[in-house]
Amino acid sequence: MKTNHALGAALVAVSLLTAGCASNTPVATNYSTQADAATYGTIENIQVVRVDPATSGAGAVAGGLVGALVGNQIGSGSGRAVATAAGAIGGAVVGNQVESNRNAPHDVYQISVRLDNGDYRTINQDSAYDLRPGSRVRMVDGRVYRY
Repeated sequence: MKTNHALGAALVAVSLLTAGCASNTPVATNYSTQADAATYGTIENIQVVRVDPATSGAGAVAGGLVGALVGNQIGSGSGRAVATAAGAIGGAVVGNQVESNRNAPHDVYQISVRLDNGDYRTINQDSAYDLRPGSRVRMVDGRVYRY
């Protein structure tokens, strides 16, 4: 019993000593000025470039899975196995074609921005409606906006 009281008293003493070390004084940090300086800048150049995205094969895999599931619903016995294989192959071909069409080469605007902190960034985006070289801009989530 004495051991429990002594252990409890020691824990209370340690917690009181460590509580005295804590400070309620707020520490002033100014992280926002660095982030703001890095997101604002001036457009140096705008070019139209053609991008040719590569296909990943995900369309063929997804199409093959869907085709195999649909083919498995047809027939029974060995006919079901043939229908599943045919569905997987057909689905893979269709899925690959859909992915290729979505990833067709297209034009984008390559916008070069000189940031207020002196760095340079190049952003590709699909529209440059109101952007011109010399425009003041803000970069948010990989896009350039005029302000």
